[in-house]
Amino acid sequence: MADILAADLAAMPRSAQGVPLKQAIARAQARARRRAFLLVLPLLLFILITFLVPIGQMLQRSVYHDGFSKAAGHLSVWFQANPAGTEPDEAAFAALAADLAAMKRNRLAGEAGTRINYAMPGTRSLFTAAARDADALKPPFRPALLAQDGRWGDPLLWTAMRSAASPWTADFYLTGFDMRRTADGGVERVAESNRVYLWLFARTFILSAVITGLCLILAFPVAHLLATLPLARANLLMILVLLPFWTSLLVRTTSWIVLLQGQGVLNSLLVALGIVDDGGRLALIYNRTGTIIVMVHILLPFMILPLYSVMRVIPPSYARAARSLGATSWTTFRRIYLPQTLPGIGAGVLLVFILAVGYYITPALVGGADGQLFSNQIQFHMTKSNWSQAAALAAMLLAGVLLLYWLYDRLVGIDKLKLG
Repeated sequence: MADILAADLAAMPRSAQGVPLKQAIARAQARARRRAFLLVLPLLLFILITFLVPIGQMLQRSVYHDGFSKAAGHLSVWFQANPAGTEPDEAAFAALAADLAAMKRNRLAGEAGTRINYAMPGTRSLFTAAARDADALKPPFRPALLAQDGRWGDPLLWTAMRSAASPWTADFYLTGFDMRRTADGGVERVAESNRVYLWLFARTFILSAVITGLCLILAFPVAHLLATLPLARANLLMILVLLPFWTSLLVRTTSWIVLLQGQGVLNSLLVALGIVDDGGRLALIYNRTGTIIVMVHILLPFMILPLYSVMRVIPPSYARAARSLGATSWTTFRRIYLPQTLPGIGAGVLLVFILAVGYYITPALVGGADGQLFSNQIQFHMTKSNWSQAAALAAMLLAGVLLLYWLYDRLVGIDKLKLG
């Protein structure tokens, strides 16, 4: 900074030499700040375009869906004029008939029905069939539509249409919390047999915690060994640690399928050794066990590297001094060595846990129905074109991770992390 200030002062024109020194220094500092800002501006733009904008779009999509509202203008007017819980009268059915005719002309019946189908499954065909015959509807419209299909009189259907009449909705978050709207406009839990998301959300965090704990248990001695071995041997072992990064994730996952399946290498070896009989082969794949085993293997390097980066700078003289003062090996480890590794433990735990929470490829390949994670539901809804539901679930997952991140910062302190 001193060199920059000196250069700026030397570059000042003679007309400015009479300016007080404080003003000259302030101007030089302002120019230095502008230069620094211009240097980091490309990185800021990159983060804004590739990170913040997509997250903003995801959050917006989770509460916005105009599939029904843009095709149901007459019903939207009726819903605005009548409060929630009002029984649909002839005017409401007339508005519905007018909207069905407009859906037929604009070919929006499928899209509108799909939007209602998200809240009330099985109703998409109701809209497409009614739109085909909309031109044949004659007043009075209430008995005509009920004669066409009795579901038009279902109060839950009208509640769903009222909620969808506005493009801004919280319905997708209600679904994510295993809740639904009642006929009077309230909110209630869905039937126990239909509760999927909250249990899967909790199971994802529990499995991620188990995977993180196993990675820590396995990585700690490996990182300690790397930190204490001579440099030549440590570099050789480090290559083995980094080797999974150079291998395709798909290859590693399919290799575990070959190893763990019923007729795979591991089960065949156990049968050959007489540990299990041929009819009692272990179920190690396409279940929760397979998800844990494979994800621990994949995420283990992400725990080893932060631990190694901390352990390699811990002076061995600390442990020798503790031993010379009469401390046992356990006391030396617990009171001298372990506290110095906490920054690496915190970094590794946070990194592995966040990666485990968001994984979906490995659980999809080896988890079966029992080993699926919350991210697999997000991927399912994205492939089924219900992007709003996928965005709502993704926002829930993001909120959960940010909450844990905040708790970690309050309890441990994020400034104590050391990634390398």
